Amino acid sequence: MDSPFEVLGVDPGADDAEIERAYRERVKDAHPDHGGSQREFQRVRRAYEAVVSDDVVAAESDSDTTADDRTRAAERARARNRGDRAGDGTDNGTGGPSVDGSRVEFLNYEVLDDHGWTLDDDDLFEKAAAADLDDEDYGRLLVQQGENLLEAAENRGYVWPYACRGGACSNCAVALVEGEMPTPAGNILTDEWLERGVRLSCISSPVSDQAKIVYNVKHLPGLDELRLRPSRFDRAHLQD
Repeated sequence: MDSPFEVLGVDPGADDAEIERAYRERVKDAHPDHGGSQREFQRVRRAYEAVVSDDVVAAESDSDTTADDRTRAAERARARNRGDRAGDGTDNGTGGPSVDGSRVEFLNYEVLDDHGWTLDDDDLFEKAAAADLDDEDYGRLLVQQGENLLEAAENRGYVWPYACRGGACSNCAVALVEGEMPTPAGNILTDEWLERGVRLSCISSPVSDQAKIVYNVKHLPGLDELRLRPSRFDRAHLQD
């Protein structure tokens, strides 16, 4: 079985920046939207979790890694644990996101038809909470400072759609039901879509303490026309 470091393609002594870069590259290649599979995506995600967790510290202690390598791993684990304990999404008293981030309740647009729900339902998330949906279809996550919504989802093991990662398509679009999540200027969305609450998860981050979003809305009538098809995405990158 490959070690977590082998899965990510880094040495045990790699620093946080190297690990983060390697993870970003591997998770993009493994994403189902880009020729990968959910199984491989989760494998990469588990490897990243192991590298920054206490589990890999114990494993490294029995390996040929140096004392410095083990020290770095332990430091990563302690930093991760501090972040997990702090991630309660409490308000910082300013009305904005807490110092740790924003709590986001999410719902997969694809399950709405199955249950006879619509985006306009006032009690949409109450119904979702009571419907015993799969974890990937409904849940909560913490968007930490410095993360956009898509990164936060991926960093917690979720497989959400995307293509360009630069605001040039609607593949990663979400519907903001509650909260505040501005989208930077210069993206593909029209003012009409923005007024309707549509945001691009690849470039948008919630700024309110809590938010509710419906992800995977790329097939909304009209929004579908702004999608970047996989073949076009691949050609664009071949020309880079």
